[in-house]
Amino acid sequence: MFWAVMDDTQLALRLAADLDGTFETLVRAHVDRCHAIALRVLGNPHDAEEVAQDALVRAYRALATYDAVRIRELRIRPWLATIVLNLCRNRARRAVLPSTSMTPLVEAGWEPVADASDGPAAIANRRAGAERLAALVAALPDRYRIPVVLRHVDDLSYAELAEVLGRPEGTLKAQVHRGLALLRASLTAADLEELTA
Repeated sequence: MFWAVMDDTQLALRLAADLDGTFETLVRAHVDRCHAIALRVLGNPHDAEEVAQDALVRAYRALATYDAVRIRELRIRPWLATIVLNLCRNRARRAVLPSTSMTPLVEAGWEPVADASDGPAAIANRRAGAERLAALVAALPDRYRIPVVLRHVDDLSYAELAEVLGRPEGTLKAQVHRGLALLRASLTAADLEELTA
């Protein structure tokens, strides 16, 4: 089996040629990304896992209906992000999200990398700062939180954001800027010191 990392253009070409034989490669390449987006939008690890799995099932079903030309032209990252976000929105409409700890967000990638020379106190301070930042991001209104997460966590370009969210790039730039400004305003001087220590 071919498990080497490949870019999404190569992956789309392989999917167009052999969907069943290549789909597992797509899953391995993008399952963590789908889960991370869902977790940061929903804040619940169980819901995020279900959304990520459902998104990949829906992706397979959609690809099975596409012709080879459409699959080859597919921009996989924004396409999958769109599916995940739509499923998150549907889940959020059906249930009131409980107020939960943001620890799962930190464990899923928000925690700063520890330096080998750091002592336990420095590591604990950075972890507390990351938890605080994750909580502040989770508290942002959806119109700011989702673009901030997709831009600065999932590293989508503004063109890809426009494709995923169906909004003009200028609007998204303003929403990301406003979301970051809200985060900065929420951070105290102590928070900033912990995050940059």
